[in-house]
Amino acid sequence: MANLHGKIAIVTGGAVGIGAAISKELAQNGVKVVLNYNSSSQAAEKLVSSINENGGTALAVQADVSIAEEAAKLVNAAIDTYGQLDILVNNAGITRDRSFKKLSEDDWRKVIDVNLNSVYNTVSPALNYISQSDAGRIINISSIIGQTGAFGQTNYAAAKAGMIGFTKSLALELARTSVTVNAICPGFIETSMVTEIPEDIRQQIQAKVPKKRFGHPEEIAKGVLYLCKDGAYITGQQLNINGGLFM
Repeated sequence: MANLHGKIAIVTGGAVGIGAAISKELAQNGVKVVLNYNSSSQAAEKLVSSINENGGTALAVQADVSIAEEAAKLVNAAIDTYGQLDILVNNAGITRDRSFKKLSEDDWRKVIDVNLNSVYNTVSPALNYISQSDAGRIINISSIIGQTGAFGQTNYAAAKAGMIGFTKSLALELARTSVTVNAICPGFIETSMVTEIPEDIRQQIQAKVPKKRFGHPEEIAKGVLYLCKDGAYITGQQLNINGGLFM
């Protein structure tokens, strides 16, 4: 079991939804969190204040991680502030759902850039620092959609499946080091992405989940914590937190 006190983590998209839950969970376990946001400045500052007021340590850094230079700026901010980096959680993501016939090039490129290219953009400048940690962790938040596909989500499914392939390949390359690389594949989680689904469709989806409910962001955060604390012999894996929807 790794002692997380004093470890430094970057959580992309760390101000809202699943990212916020991850930021809070890590901070509650002694990790100093650099939570990244792009446009959610108020949510980011509110979360930082809450974490710091409750005995944790957090810093908010604005960066559009779909742009390589901005992602490098994020990593540099963590290093300049804390002098090290142990954990990188790639959580930033968006959806632009359309059937393929209606999917524009912009819809395609934006989702790929934010959800997949951002992973390269953050790992590339961060890896040398994470490799110096005695318990380096790279955790990519993929999705059940990357495993199963979904109607109207060719862009999102491609990006999330790409994250899984990236995870496996990098895990192989780093297997002889102290760094582990894993993906978490959430099912349908109670976030804004899911609450925006029309109620009748939500009920249809929920009926298909063996656990008969949607997940909570905190349950994904617990998965991240598990990989950080107890995941020294776990690498290249997909941790499925989906209520049994995909087995």
